[in-house]
Amino acid sequence: MLYSLYELNHALMQPCRAVADAVKLYYSNPTNPLSHTPFGRAAAAMAELFERSTRRYGKPSFGIEKTVVDVKEVAVAETVVWSRPFCNLIHFVRDLPAGRDGGPKLLIVAPMSGHYATLLAGTVEAMLPHAEVYITDWTDARMVPASAGRFDLDDYIDYVIDMLHALGPQTHVMAVCQPSVPVLAAAAIMAARDDPFAPSTMTLMGAPIDTRRNPTAVNQLAESKGIDWFRKNVIMRVPWPAPGVTREVYPGFLQLSGFLGMNLDRHVAAHKQFFMHLVENDRDSAEKHRDFYDEYLAVMDLTAEFYLQTVDTVFLRHALPKGEMMHRGALVDPAAIRNIGLLTVEGENDDISGLGQTQAAHDLCPNIPADRRAHYVQPAVGHYGVFNGSRFRSEIAPRIVAFMIDNGKESCVSQRGRQDDTATA
Repeated sequence: MLYSLYELNHALMQPCRAVADAVKLYYSNPTNPLSHTPFGRAAAAMAELFERSTRRYGKPSFGIEKTVVDVKEVAVAETVVWSRPFCNLIHFVRDLPAGRDGGPKLLIVAPMSGHYATLLAGTVEAMLPHAEVYITDWTDARMVPASAGRFDLDDYIDYVIDMLHALGPQTHVMAVCQPSVPVLAAAAIMAARDDPFAPSTMTLMGAPIDTRRNPTAVNQLAESKGIDWFRKNVIMRVPWPAPGVTREVYPGFLQLSGFLGMNLDRHVAAHKQFFMHLVENDRDSAEKHRDFYDEYLAVMDLTAEFYLQTVDTVFLRHALPKGEMMHRGALVDPAAIRNIGLLTVEGENDDISGLGQTQAAHDLCPNIPADRRAHYVQPAVGHYGVFNGSRFRSEIAPRIVAFMIDNGKESCVSQRGRQDDTATA
């Protein structure tokens, strides 16, 4: 019922948004003398603020058309190389010179936690000069017909394994936040099977591997409510006329409400500043605000079964760190991982995944050699800064690139070969 009311409210507000858009155009038209006055700019700013606050934001584009390789600018094109009902795998194809090695293959597993994969556009952009980058583009559950079937945490893990098979051997995987648990589980399953397509390295960033460590408000909320509360209060059916009508989902607008509520004062202040930037005709600052919130406010629905299973497994039962996580009836054992490099990255001020939650992965993988593991804490960044922004580009991304190069399977084989030769001599 709440989802239907949300849709109805959105439809009823459409005429008001149209009027607001017209007011904005009228008072921002340079041929209108009022557009050059404080009154005109304030009227246009108020109309734009209303329209942006009441609209539904569609899926943004990555918008990556070029990158720099070997100090030269090259074109970038997006290609879907693998597809399933709930996910497409996008390859960012660079127009490299003939014979130029593309670098390591990197699979970036984007979060399936309410935002689109485009939230990691900055992550992709930072890695493109150094690697062949692929990213999981998860599908909004409201857009998947009910006839396509279910999608839960087990399916998520299967998707990751299938994608690694599709990309072939010597692939590196990076998981940002939520997917770190299923990626670690997938790596453990592949290692236990001696799968030749197991990743060369794993990079886990801002990950809720063990939420018992330094719990945040997000973790405490989950534990205080219990799985039955979530099932009764946040699971809804997609209303008509969306393609996924009748599918049970965790709506994106609820997730967004939670995100906004955690730092409501900061978001209110940001919108006040946006209004003042418009009145003062500070176009650069206003455009930065638009770019950020066009991405931040674009949300997607999650299937109910995936959401509930994730909450129960990761935040309530802590199944992975307790050694109790199951996949298709079999126990997930991270100790089976021996030949996969492990890099964990945390932000000093992360209020989503507290310090130590990501580092816990090292305790679960005791059989990875010490020279194939590393942990890094980035000072003065929050959750978003772990995978995006200036500090990510200048301090975190170079470490990830170096770790992939130093711990790729080819380099490890050659290192073992040199060690054997030295021992023989």
